[in-house]
Parts: sequence; C-alpha cells; structure tokens
Amino acid sequence: MAPINPRNTRIMQNSWVVNDLRQAATDWIRQTGIGPFFLVEGIELEDQLHRGKPTDVKASFALAQAGDIQIELVCQHNDAPSAYRDTIAAGQQGFHHMALYCQHYDDDLEAYLQQGAEVAFSGTSGGKRFCYLDTTASLGYMMELIEHSPAQTEFFQRIRAAAADWQGDNPLRPAF
Repeated sequence: MAPINPRNTRIMQNSWVVNDLRQAATDWIRQTGIGPFFLVEGIELEDQLHRGKPTDVKASFALAQAGDIQIELVCQHNDAPSAYRDTIAAGQQGFHHMALYCQHYDDDLEAYLQQGAEVAFSGTSGGKRFCYLDTTASLGYMMELIEHSPAQTEFFQRIRAAAADWQGDNPLRPAF
C-alpha cells in the first residue's frame, strides 16, 4: 500500500454542505468573522460521474479564506446522486470534505486508490479534473482532489487577498 505523496499533504480546504448558500455564508461571517465569501452560482460541471455512473448535479458554492484554510460551502439544488448526498442527506447540513490542491493529480489519485479509497464523484470544471474520494470509513469524511491550473491558482489567490485586509464590506461577492 503506497503512502500519500508527502509533497501534497497540505490540506487547503474544508467544506460543509448547507441548505441555503447565502444564509450559511452570512451565518459564517456573523459568527466567525471570516469573509468575504465569493459566490459561484450556476457553474456547469462537466463529465460528472457518481460511483462510475453519469449524473447531473446542480450546485452552488461559496468560498472564503480563514488563514491557510479555504472555507467552502456547498448547496446542492437537485436530487441527483452525488458525493454530497452520500454523507449528508437532503435537508441536512454538515461537514463534508477536506481538499488537496494537486500538482500531481494522477499520482495523488493513484495513491488513494491503492489504499482502497473509492472515487465517489468525479468531473471537470473549466477543463480541470476534480474528484471526491470516499474516505469516510477511515477518516470520517470525503477527501477531494483538485487538479492544479493557473486559472484556479489565480482565483484562490484572489480569495486569499480579499480576506487579508477585509473590513466587513461587501460580504457576499460574485466570484466571476
């Protein structure tokens, strides 16, 4: 059983499934001071597979930075099979996954597969791959792998920069 590549063990994101994206982001801001949240609404995910079968998940996301960890809130809008519904039932909210931003996506995915993790959900966004690995039996949550890209890096840097000197203005912002 191959260990996970140590060059990529830094967790960059913690994610929660929520029922109401804007309300959840507002609650996070009010109760933690974390913000601003960037709203990613109406994004089209391509090549979606849930446990190897085609699916069509409709979801929106809100992203903010809390120190070195990005906070992601996910709201699924339909009943399509998904990694989100695998662990958080419709109408419920809760912690869902941690994410690794992968410089070596294929190597990192292979290491998880060799350890027995199953791909619960996969797809592409803007041509870059991502997947949720079912690590719930061993870790208690899913693990997401996100393929590195210059555009994604720029977006993540924009979220980090906005949080660095945020004074509470414009708390919910469109991502694009």
